[in-house]
Parts: sequence; C-alpha cells; structure tokens
Amino acid sequence: MKDQIPAINSRFSGLSSKLIITIIGVIMLVEIVIYLPSLASFRTTWLEDRLRVGIVAARVLDAVPDVMALPRELTDRLLLSAGADAIVYRREGQSQLIELTEPVTPERAVTADLRQRDLPSQIAGALDTLLAGPGRTLRIVGEGDMNESLLELLMPEEPLRREMIDYSRSIVLVSLGIAAVTAFALYMLVSTLFIDPVLRLTANMLAFRKAPENGALILNPSLRRDEIGILERELAAMESELFAMLRQRRHLADLGLAVAKINHDLRNTLTAAQLLSDQVATLDDPKVQRLAPRLVMTLDKAIGFAQSVLDYGREAAKPPQFTPIPLRALVEDAGFEARVTNNPLIAFDNLVPEDFQIVGDAGQIGRLLVNLLKNAREALETVPGEGQDRLISVTAEAQAENAVISVIDNGPGLPPRARENLFVAFEGSVRSGGTGLGLAIAREIAEAHGGRLELGETATGTRFDITLPLQQTIA
Repeated sequence: MKDQIPAINSRFSGLSSKLIITIIGVIMLVEIVIYLPSLASFRTTWLEDRLRVGIVAARVLDAVPDVMALPRELTDRLLLSAGADAIVYRREGQSQLIELTEPVTPERAVTADLRQRDLPSQIAGALDTLLAGPGRTLRIVGEGDMNESLLELLMPEEPLRREMIDYSRSIVLVSLGIAAVTAFALYMLVSTLFIDPVLRLTANMLAFRKAPENGALILNPSLRRDEIGILERELAAMESELFAMLRQRRHLADLGLAVAKINHDLRNTLTAAQLLSDQVATLDDPKVQRLAPRLVMTLDKAIGFAQSVLDYGREAAKPPQFTPIPLRALVEDAGFEARVTNNPLIAFDNLVPEDFQIVGDAGQIGRLLVNLLKNAREALETVPGEGQDRLISVTAEAQAENAVISVIDNGPGLPPRARENLFVAFEGSVRSGGTGLGLAIAREIAEAHGGRLELGETATGTRFDITLPLQQTIA
C-alpha cells in the first residue's frame, strides 16, 4: 500500500508560518535587549530632573541664614515644585531639612543613588521600580551643585512607576510596529527568493508522485544559478528519467507477456509461408500465378506482425515538448500518412476549425492521430460490398479547461469482447492477426500530455475521444 501523500493545506501552514514567527521573535528579542537600557535611561533622566529641582531649593536654603525662619508656605511650594515630601541638604558637615507642614512618614523606602552610573545598577533599579507595588517611598541621593555637597529627596515612587509603565507601553507598540513592518519586508524578500520556489518544488513532487506517467507534470526548471536552480534542474532530470523508465518498463512487461503469443503466431505464419513457397517452386506458371499472391500476403503478415512488436519495444519514452499546434493542419498531415486522404473507397472530413490550437508535442500528437485514423481505415476496409458510404471525420471543440478531439467512423463498430481490453497491448486488436499496439501507444501519448483517450458512445460505427488540457507549460 502506498503511503498517504501529504497535502499542502495553505501557504502559511508550513515553512512560511515558521519563518514569520522566527522573524518576529528575533526582532522582539532585539527590542527587549534595547528596551532595558532605554528604560534605565528614562528612569535616570526622570530622577535627575527631580534632583535638579531639589538643587534649586537647596540654593534657597543657602541664601537664608536661618532655615527655620522660612515661611511654611514657601517651603511647601519648594517641595511641591520638586514633587518631594522632604529635602535634606548636606554640606561641610551640616545638614538642613525641609519638610511639608504635615510630615509624611514613609512605610517602605528604597534608595536611588544617582552617584552609581554603571549600567547593570541602573537596569536593576529600573526593573525594581517597574515591578514594585504601590506605597513605596523613593529616596533620591545625588551630588549638589557645590563641592562636597549632597542632596536627598524623599518622594512617592508611584508617579515614576506610572510614567515608566506609560513609556514601556509606548515602546511595546513601537516595537510591534517595527517588528510587523520588518517581518513583512523580510518575508516578501525571503518568500520571493526561497519560499515560492520551495512551494513550487513541493507541489510538483506531490503531483508527479500521483501521476508519474504524465509528462506534463515534469518540472520546467528556471534559469537560476544558485542552489535552488540546481535543485530544479536535477529534479526535472530525475522526473524525465523516471518518466522514461516507467514507460520503458511498461513496454518491456507487455513484451514479456506477449513472447509466447509472438513465437507461436510467427512460427505458424512462417511455416505456412514456407510450405507455400515449396509448392510454388515445384509448380508450373499457371499455379505460380495463383499461389504467389497468397505467399506475398502471408509473408507481409509475418513481417508486419514482427515489425509492430519491434516498434513498440523501441518506442521512445521522451517527455513531450509542449508548443502551440495548429490542429487542423496536423490532422491533414495525419490523414495523409494514414492513407485516408484522397482514398478512393473512404471519404475523409476534417471538421477542425481553421484557428483551433492545442498545446502539446506535434510529433507525438500526430502519431496518436495516425494510429486512430489507420484503425478507422482498416475497419472500413472490412465492410463488404462496393459503393458503400464509408466516412471518417475528425472534430474538435474547446470546453472549460480541455480540448476534446474526436475521430469518428461509420464502420461496423467494436464487438463487446474487444472493448474489454481495448487499450491493452497484444490484447486489444479487433482485426485477425493484429497486435493491438496502436491504441496502447495512443493511450500512452494522451496520458503523457496530461489527458486521456476514451472510447465514446455512438449509435453506429466507432468514436474515440482525445481529451487534452488547454493550458500546458511551454518549454
């Protein structure tokens, strides 16, 4: 039993989706690496702004001999401008404190020392602030604007945390936008260079595996010179070799099954010819005149039988070369070769429109038509009597996706027994002594073009329908 052939569900169900996810993941990872120093810088800048306001307040303290003499209204305004609950100013071993009229007692305090400028400490402090819960008090420590001066600000941490969350949200939105645009641009580039060719190769391999006898499915490689171009050309060569090997194997198998029949029929035919030739050699002229035609006919029969078998065994298994074909002219040539054109006993009607075209291998399609027309001629030649209206006609019509070519004759038709093995080599012959190879070869040619050859239903005579795709790949 053959393994179930996998199907490509959609463009984004395989390699493409993995590529998009990988690109977005890498971009987001890079954004995270950039985000942490950026967040630490935002926090440091925010703290330095508050510290500068505190330095302005410290200058006011330096200008006043007695801090306790400052009005409460002024100190509250200084603290509110800095957003602080209290300011401690230390210089020359002395400390001065400014606090609100109604002092705030901190429950939890965390120190942010701006004198530490190393990046790991800043990143650790930023993450601590971002992940901390509400209710903490921030103790900002930094140098003043005078030598050996130190400034401390006590303030709620929640305003800093809210602004850091807003900043992080903006960074995330910008990062997602950058990731989406970059992923789309990279995907379109990679898709054009790699994904589309890989999908084309995958689809071709799946289709060719289902019907390796269909020459229309052999990959038409591009002109790329990179690894994918090499892969396309090697795959096309492999499919061509497999196509040829399968056809050759079928021919060899058919020949092997027919060896006994060939030997028996050929031996009997040649034996009869030998007996007749012996009689001719001993008879006078009147009998020679009577027996000579039989001798020639018998020998021709043996030679034709052997020749048809050899032709089938040597049948070329080359894939078809697809080109546009004017069908009416091809039918005219096939009729001439099959000896139905200008035949004194048989009328031939080429009913194909003048502008009707198909896409295929002209040589192979021509041979297919010759085989069908020859079979039709031989069938009509068996009709007894003279003056009979013997007719062979060829028609063509375009359907939705296919072209249907019909070869019709008004002969005696096919007996039911002949229909059973009609397209089987050495089994499908209707005539006595025939090999049945013509229809077998015709069927192979139709299948190699992605089409089919079928026996059509008709009230009288015989009709064969050739169905070929209208659109094919032109090499």
